[in-house]
Amino acid sequence: MAIIGIDLGTTNSACGVLTEDGVKLIPNRLGEALTPSVVGLDDTGKLVVGKTAKERLINHSDTTVAAFKRLMGTDHQVKLGRQQFTATELSALVLRSLKEDAEAFLGEEVSEAVISVPAYFNDNQRQATKLAGELAGLKVERLINEPTAAAIAYGLHDKREGNFLVLDLGGGTFDVSILEFFDGIMEVHASAGDNYLGGEDFVEAMIDSVLEELQLKKSSLKPRELQNLYMQLETTKRRISQQAEQLLKLNLGGRALEWKATPEWFEKLSTPLLLRAKRPIERTMRDADLPPAKIDEVVLVGGSTRLALFRSMVGRMFGRLPSCHLDPDTVVAMGAAIQAGLKEKNSALDDIVLTDVCPYTLGTGIVNEDSPQLGNYFLPIIERNTVVPVSIVRSVCTARDDQEEVCIDVYQGENRLVKKNVYLGELTVPVPKKPRGEEVVEVRYSYDMNGLLEVDVTVVSTGKTFNKLVEFTPGALNEQDKAQALEKLAKLKFHPREDEENRALLARGERLYEASLGEQRDYIAKLLASFDRVLDKQNLVEIGKARAELTEIFDKLDGEDWI
Repeated sequence: MAIIGIDLGTTNSACGVLTEDGVKLIPNRLGEALTPSVVGLDDTGKLVVGKTAKERLINHSDTTVAAFKRLMGTDHQVKLGRQQFTATELSALVLRSLKEDAEAFLGEEVSEAVISVPAYFNDNQRQATKLAGELAGLKVERLINEPTAAAIAYGLHDKREGNFLVLDLGGGTFDVSILEFFDGIMEVHASAGDNYLGGEDFVEAMIDSVLEELQLKKSSLKPRELQNLYMQLETTKRRISQQAEQLLKLNLGGRALEWKATPEWFEKLSTPLLLRAKRPIERTMRDADLPPAKIDEVVLVGGSTRLALFRSMVGRMFGRLPSCHLDPDTVVAMGAAIQAGLKEKNSALDDIVLTDVCPYTLGTGIVNEDSPQLGNYFLPIIERNTVVPVSIVRSVCTARDDQEEVCIDVYQGENRLVKKNVYLGELTVPVPKKPRGEEVVEVRYSYDMNGLLEVDVTVVSTGKTFNKLVEFTPGALNEQDKAQALEKLAKLKFHPREDEENRALLARGERLYEASLGEQRDYIAKLLASFDRVLDKQNLVEIGKARAELTEIFDKLDGEDWI
């Protein structure tokens, strides 16, 4: 039974499957690779999905909805006729349509999929995506970040090694990732993005500009007029770089109007959006500590990267033309299909290993004694762009005399104040009464590649451990999926200092220290102290590199006559 890869996009969705002959994009019932992410009701009240629904956006805007991916992870309800739907339910309808198309194409039942998500999706949005898959009848054990999927498609398509900067500008989200492909390993170094920046925003800016010039307000327009304006300007956006000007004939507020759209006009209103796009690019470069010269290829993904202004901006930033020889609309689906083949143990992918990173910092709140009126401070536990899966522990102590319990609240974000970050959940544990600061609890966060976070809190004085799986959207995973994920996380729950290789290396260092004297002894002591500091950071990638370097030094010392 094949596992399919799905790109669940804001504007369009697509799916594929890995065969012995490579990735095959699965055509929908209309024979097209792209299925519009649009859901509506027909005249009889039945649900329609895809191109049929998209064609009804203008004349039936009250019973048709698009761009609902931006609402994933929220409780927002969308009204279609007399019915109410969440973004998760609407996404499930699109996924179900893709599932049916895949079954028709493959001639067999499809019950499992790998689904792509924006790299900058938070935990709530990821869980909502998994739930959408479940509602569509798909088992979703693996989510893959869209830029990672695109890089896999490019790296395996060309069989080239190097550093890839992936810029994924779709209809509603913008993702940036730096990945390295080497020796069959696809490793993510850093990710950033903007969940509210995409092609839709360029069209919105055009709409606002036109209505401002014509002295009209959105609220004064009929839904059909506004939708028609949107469709016309969407077409204008795609043609703007190829024509000196376009004359639009509009019907707004009951009046027939004309509007001239020029490249200069579009560039002016696009400038603020392009500046927004530059920020996550620069942040990712800083986080990865890579200068532009170290980037081997800049890869464009997403239909909105076809904008000439965007490509020009990227070209100026990196001094070269970006790569876009794979279809930006389908490259994520191709990468998701490859990842699905990897999960299915496809023979062509035996040597491929994929690593990913946590896109947001995960932490807890601690008492703010400096300015209590501002609220608690944010204590980072797993910092953004840490390679996952990962398990890290931090210690906190009681803040009051005779405190009877400690509440470990879980937040996601980058602000120093917890109230400005995303709340995910909490775990309250009892502690013995003692003077302030004497009772210590160890807080461990374990995070996997699907964005599943488990929190363990151990009261040091009693040795009791309390556990919670942070799942902000109940029901997103069935019990079997949870058990499997928890089993994987359980393997991570050790301090790297306790790893057998690290213990052996530390013991070897102690032996060398005891056998040496003078400057050599001081040198070895400094090496061991440096390795201790790396172990305390609990970053498995850094530990691996430090262990390899220290092993090489010890090998040389072991071969010297003074031992």
